[in-house]
Amino acid sequence: MTIIKIKKILLFILFSFFLPPAALADKLSLKSFGHSSFLIRGEGKSILINPFKAKGCASNLVEPKERNADFILASSKLSDEGYNPKNNLMFVEPGIYKYKDILLNGITVPHDRLGGRRFGMATVWSWEQNNLKIVHMGGAAGEIDINSKIVLSRPDILFISIGGGIKSYNGEEASRIVKTLKPSIVIPVHFTRGRKKSEDCDFSNADLFLENMKDFKVKYVGKYFQINPKRLEENTIYIFSY
Repeated sequence: MTIIKIKKILLFILFSFFLPPAALADKLSLKSFGHSSFLIRGEGKSILINPFKAKGCASNLVEPKERNADFILASSKLSDEGYNPKNNLMFVEPGIYKYKDILLNGITVPHDRLGGRRFGMATVWSWEQNNLKIVHMGGAAGEIDINSKIVLSRPDILFISIGGGIKSYNGEEASRIVKTLKPSIVIPVHFTRGRKKSEDCDFSNADLFLENMKDFKVKYVGKYFQINPKRLEENTIYIFSY
């Protein structure tokens, strides 16, 4: 081995030693099931978000059947975001929980624009995985108070509903929340693809949201995608297929 190669190896080891933890973390893997449901893998943990029963706006989708998830995070117990027929470990009520080394923070937000009087309250989840702060607002449709804004602010990844309807933010409402929370990456959920609306679903497409998010670049990805904490793309919207 040459002296130059040895120097390069030593420099790499020295550089790696002083790198922050986020720079050494593995990639975060995301799998989209559609609606507001994802499987998120990282740091040896698998989290299933908002599993649904295939009806209504999810009638054309395949129900998530991931048996290898460590636990479920759900926005509520409604069947379109908290479907759990096998009674797997599921966190749905607001509060602070710990699963091994993952701290979960569930915050109450109205599930409608009437302060929760029609559809009750939803739980917005915040946690860290692979040294990334993740916030999932898939079940929210109401205003968030100042204390919640502080807890949820500046996430690395924000999942947020954008399709409107009776229990989902519309594109303009979602864009205001994004600008308030200032995430690096936004992943929209609860919207239709294309321009044709289903009779069973009151969601609109992503157009209104994207029109209000001109400062963000948009990337269309497949069902599967990996996010590298070492190369986090600022001000980016990822639109998943399903």
